[in-house]
Amino acid sequence: MIARFLLRRLLEAALTLVAASFLVFGAVHLAPGSPETFLLGGRAASPQALAAIRAQYHLEDPFLLQYLKWGRGVLSGDLGRSMQYRGPVLELIQARLPSTLLLITMAAVLVVVLGVGLGRVAAVRGGITDSVVLVGTSVALGTPSFVAAIGLLWVFSVQLGWFPTIGSGDGPVDMVYHLALPSVALALYWTGWLARVTRGAMRDQLGLDHVTVALSRGLRERLVIRRHVLRNALGPIVTVSGLTISGLVISTVLVEAAFGIGGLGALLESSVQVKDFPVVQAITLLVVALFTVTNLVVDLCYPLVDPRVRLGARNEAG
Repeated sequence: MIARFLLRRLLEAALTLVAASFLVFGAVHLAPGSPETFLLGGRAASPQALAAIRAQYHLEDPFLLQYLKWGRGVLSGDLGRSMQYRGPVLELIQARLPSTLLLITMAAVLVVVLGVGLGRVAAVRGGITDSVVLVGTSVALGTPSFVAAIGLLWVFSVQLGWFPTIGSGDGPVDMVYHLALPSVALALYWTGWLARVTRGAMRDQLGLDHVTVALSRGLRERLVIRRHVLRNALGPIVTVSGLTISGLVISTVLVEAAFGIGGLGALLESSVQVKDFPVVQAITLLVVALFTVTNLVVDLCYPLVDPRVRLGARNEAG
C-alpha cells in the first residue's frame, strides 16, 4: 500500500515538475525586454553581432526546441550559462546555496519551536496568556518580512551594535552569528501563523469528550495534553509546517536584500532585473521542486503522526 502510494506521488511530483518547468521557461521568455540589451550594455551593435549573441544563447531556435534543449541540460546537471556573470549557473547556485539553506533552516527551527510552543501555551492556559499570544501573533502576521528586517537592523545593529548589519559571515559559527537577525525577520510572520493554527487545533481537541473523561479520572494534565490533545492536533500543524518551509524560500528574497546576504534570493532578484534567463529559470525550478518535495514529505508524515489516517484515504481526499 505504502509503496503504491509512494510511486503514485512520485509520478505526480514528476509531472508537476515537468509542467512547472514549461511554465517557468515560457513565462521568462514572455517578459518584456530582451537579454541582448543587457549583454550589449546599451551599446549599438551590428546585425551580425546581435545574431552571434542570439546564436550563443540559442535565442534564434523555436521556443519548443529551446525548452527541450534546456530540459535535457537540467536532467544532465547543466543549467546553462549566466548572461550576467558569464559562468555556469550551477556554480553560481552552489556558491550561494549554503547561506540560503542555513538561513531557511534557522528560520524554520524558530517557526516550529516558537509557533508550536506559543500555540500550545495559549490553548492550554487560556485567559490572559491566550490574549497576549493572540495579540502577539496578530502583530507578527501584520508585519511584512522587510519591515521586520528594517526594525531589527535599526534596534540590534545600529542602536545596540549587537549584530552585524550586512553579509553572511565566514565559517559555520560566524554564519550563524550573521544570520541570527535575518532568521528572526524571516520567521516572524510564519511563527504567528503556525501559533494560530496550533492554538486552534489544540482547542478543538480540548473540547472533546475523551479528553474531559481522561482528566476527570485523575490523569496528569501534562500527560493528557501530550498524548490526547497535541498528538491528535498534529495533522494541521504538520501541514502548515510543511507549507511554512516552502514559504520561507520565497520570503528570503526580501530578507537577503535587506541584510545584504549574497544568497539565492539576492541572486534571483538581480537576475530578474537584467533578464538573466538561465539563472531565473534554474532558481524558480528549484523552488518549485522544494514545494513538491515538501508536499510529498507531509503526505508521508501523516500516518506517522496519526495512525488512523490511511495513505490511500488521505490521497483520495486531497
